[in-house]
Amino acid sequence: MIKEEVESSPEPEDEASVTEESPDLVSLIAFAAMALLAILEFFVYRDTWMKYEYEVDKDFSSKLRINIDITVAMKCQHVGADILDLAETMITSSGLQYEPVIFELTPQQRLWQRTLLLIQNRLREEHALQEVLYKSLLKGGPTALPPREDASMEPLDACRIHGHVYVNKVAGNLHITVGKPIHHPQGHAHIAAFVSHNTYNFSHRIDHLSFGEAIPGIINPLDGTEKITYNHNQMFQYFITVVPTRLNTYKISADTHQFSVTERERVINHAAGSHGVSGVFIKYDTSSLMVTVSEQHMPLWQFLVRLCGIIGGIFSTTGMLHGLVGFCFDVICCRLKRGVYRPRDDVQLHNQTNNLNNHQTPLVADDVPQE
Repeated sequence: MIKEEVESSPEPEDEASVTEESPDLVSLIAFAAMALLAILEFFVYRDTWMKYEYEVDKDFSSKLRINIDITVAMKCQHVGADILDLAETMITSSGLQYEPVIFELTPQQRLWQRTLLLIQNRLREEHALQEVLYKSLLKGGPTALPPREDASMEPLDACRIHGHVYVNKVAGNLHITVGKPIHHPQGHAHIAAFVSHNTYNFSHRIDHLSFGEAIPGIINPLDGTEKITYNHNQMFQYFITVVPTRLNTYKISADTHQFSVTERERVINHAAGSHGVSGVFIKYDTSSLMVTVSEQHMPLWQFLVRLCGIIGGIFSTTGMLHGLVGFCFDVICCRLKRGVYRPRDDVQLHNQTNNLNNHQTPLVADDVPQE
């Protein structure tokens, strides 16, 4: 009777259990990426941007509105404001009001002015903030100087000139100087003979200066400007270029004006050749171009197309990656089966087992007694 030893060979590892986790992980990553990109795309869809268009301003017959709020450190009976345009048309200060005030600001008003100047500096450095102001119209508080919180016993040493006037759309000069303005055939003049020269003080603060329709929330380049002088013969000049602007947003639609400004100040000294008159002079000129600022929004169909592109792109990419990983895994497993990457000890043990099987002789049972 022959006895045979049956060696139980180890069962091969189930490769399917190794590769089953790969599709689940890839699918999880794909769905997470799709959800994240879809949320980001939705925020892009909700956002808006400003579009600027330029064209020739064909409206030359309408009037230009000037909004003024300027405080001068002189009494109201000693100063006067008027406008003289390029056509020698004098516009008196009938639309302006003269209000005696205190030139020094309260702590609350000073804080407001510092905040306004900080915003002005940021606007000069980062022009994109102007779009934020356009989008947030009517949200912020008014840009006018807040009133004094309590009645002060200090003397009223300044004059607040505020209001609005309508002028022709040509170059002009708004000036605030000594004496009340009068008109005569040869031009215009200011009665300054009865004002003492020692009272001249054109330290001033521009709380608000704008052109066109007044829009709350818009900060103009000269808002919050303050100039202090201790010279009685000081002249302040502002050279302004006004650009007609048509504003169309989801909150408001208005015809207003933007402007750029250049400042200059000098001391009047006739002996040194510096001629002129002490005061505040705002010289403006209108541009022949008109800017249309409109708020744009991504259409719904474009959002859906971009969303489908995101989903399809992620599906295609993850499919290709999964196929590449699976191919590489199959190649490696196939080489391991053939023994290319089998460890040396396993190879020697396998060879010894094969030699033993080849030289093994069958076991013969005990001799059977013959009959």
